[in-house]
Amino acid sequence: MLNLASYLDSTNLKPDAQWPDIERLCQDAIDYQMAAVCVHPYWIARAREVLAGTQVRLAAVVGFPLGANLIDTKIFEARQALEDGATEIDMVLNLAALTAGDYSWLEKEVRGMVSLKLDYPLVLKVIVETALLNPWQLANITQYLGDWGADYIKTSTGFAQRGVSLEDMQIIRSNRNPALKIKASGGIRTLDFALQLINAGADRIGTSQAMSLIREMEGRRQD
Repeated sequence: MLNLASYLDSTNLKPDAQWPDIERLCQDAIDYQMAAVCVHPYWIARAREVLAGTQVRLAAVVGFPLGANLIDTKIFEARQALEDGATEIDMVLNLAALTAGDYSWLEKEVRGMVSLKLDYPLVLKVIVETALLNPWQLANITQYLGDWGADYIKTSTGFAQRGVSLEDMQIIRSNRNPALKIKASGGIRTLDFALQLINAGADRIGTSQAMSLIREMEGRRQD
C-alpha cells in the first residue's frame, strides 16, 4: 500500500497565517511522518523547534510568489532561512526572465542557490510556475535545471490561474535529467488527483490539504 504521507510537503503560505496554524501544521506532519512542511521564512526558526529530533524536513519559500527579486536578494534570503533551520528551499525562479528566455540570468540564479550547498545540507526545489509557460518553455527549463544542479523542479506556487496538470508532468518527465526530481504543487485538493500525480512521476506533493488527503486515504483503507 502506498505511503501517501511520505510524499507530502504540507504547506501553509497564507499571508495571514498565525503561529497556532503553523504549529498544528508541524505537529500533524510529525504525527503522520510526512516528508516536509513548507512555510514562509518568518516561521522557520519557531517551526525548527517543533520539528527538532524528527524526520520531517523544513522548507522555506524564497522569492515567493513572483520570483522577481534580484539574485543576491534571493541568496541572502535563502541563507538566512538555512541559518534559522530550514533544510530545503523552494525558490521561485525569475518568471519574467524565464518567459523572456533569459537563460543566462536563470543559470546565475540557480547556480548561485546551488552554491549554498557548500555550507548547508540544502535540498533545492525550483518553482517554474507551469501555468505561465508553453510546452516548449517548460521542456527547456526542465532540461536546464537538471544541468544546473537543482534537486527538484516544482510546478507551481498555488498563486497562478492554475496549479499542476498531468500534461505538465508528462512534459517534465520527457525532458528531465533522471537525477532531477519532481514536486507537483498547486490545486491538489483530492486524493484521486494526488495519486494520479504520483503515478505520473511526482516525488513530492505540495499541498495545503495534506490532512484532508490523509484522512481520505485512511477512509478508503477502512472500506
